[in-house]
Amino acid sequence: MSRETLVAMTRNLVAHGAADTMEYADDVVRVPASAYTDPALFELEKKQIFRRLPLMVAPSCELPNPGDFKAMDICGVPLLLSRQKDGSMGAFLNMCTHRGNPLAAGCGNASRFTCGYHGWTFKADGDLIGVADAQDFGKIDKAKHCLTQFPVHENAGLIWVTLDPASKLDIADYLCGYDELLKAFEFEGWTLFAQRTLEGPNWKTAYDGYLDFYHLPVLHKDTFGADFYNRANYFAFGPHQRLSTPSRFAIKVSGEDDQQMDLSAMSDEELPQEVLVQGVWTIFPHISIASFYGGGQRGALISQLFPGADVGTSYTTQFYVMENQPETPEQVQAAHDQFNFLEIVVRDEDYATGKRQHEALQSGLMKEVLFGRNEKGGQVFHGWAERLVAASDEELVEIFAAEQRQAAE
Repeated sequence: MSRETLVAMTRNLVAHGAADTMEYADDVVRVPASAYTDPALFELEKKQIFRRLPLMVAPSCELPNPGDFKAMDICGVPLLLSRQKDGSMGAFLNMCTHRGNPLAAGCGNASRFTCGYHGWTFKADGDLIGVADAQDFGKIDKAKHCLTQFPVHENAGLIWVTLDPASKLDIADYLCGYDELLKAFEFEGWTLFAQRTLEGPNWKTAYDGYLDFYHLPVLHKDTFGADFYNRANYFAFGPHQRLSTPSRFAIKVSGEDDQQMDLSAMSDEELPQEVLVQGVWTIFPHISIASFYGGGQRGALISQLFPGADVGTSYTTQFYVMENQPETPEQVQAAHDQFNFLEIVVRDEDYATGKRQHEALQSGLMKEVLFGRNEKGGQVFHGWAERLVAASDEELVEIFAAEQRQAAE
């Protein structure tokens, strides 16, 4: 079924490309400028979106082996990911149950975690196994002082965690079947080539750019080129969206040669896997995935966006994952060249522009921003952000249960 859905999307793009058309939103949408600049709304978004909805916290290839761990802070919540002996993923509150001191920092490999404050020790599965000087501390039930666990879901080579241990929102429901489509990237078994973190503007200002092809030949005229496409059709799965340019043609990269393929002349069975995942895939509220080719093989840039310390800042971790680890010096350099090029595009063009835009909006002299009929992705994103911020925990569960029922009809 997943391939059938991907093929149907590709045929949609081919048909619109052949007709020189695109799919439009119903009307121009106006979004209050305060949606980007209001500090109170920003704090509410962190609470209602980032501390309540499932977040894609890591590609699986960042933690491939039993014992691999990663500690990170998301909107004030210390998270510890730990690959278990059986290959499953554990997600824990990174706080010792004695006084709350974080147990781990950065990334590494460990079978247990010992608190650097008083020496309490926990297994990688969160169980408390050692209380330092237990005869002096006093009697406690260790089974009642294990690490707090978060809901976790791993599929399609990606890891999701909900930063609310009491959440009743099923992560699979939240993904609306989108994770099954993401399997087409075939990330399982891929390798993490490189990663870095970039500072950006307000998180919604930054995320708008991932949902917008309209700006490509203008803002990126010196990197992508002034004749680059600026149209996109949007495919929505709940709040998650794929956008791709309508065209009957695709480029197949093989070695040193770029070969143009006429997709309209190919059968469904002949459509290559890389064609079925072309474009940009976004996972609400903070992930963008796009395919690239560098170092002699398929790669993808996974951009992971989080709000910063205040309304005007964000930070994005870019993961460059590859089908296989480059082997020759030439392949390694080509992969670095691709990754470095993408840093320039995002840091010096997208995010630099976003920071200037945000500073101007903070003047308060512009009351609304516009999203045109050709900018459906941004319209959908802001609609979902507003809806989910306002939803209660009970309404949140029902919203995505309804999405599941609608998809099944």
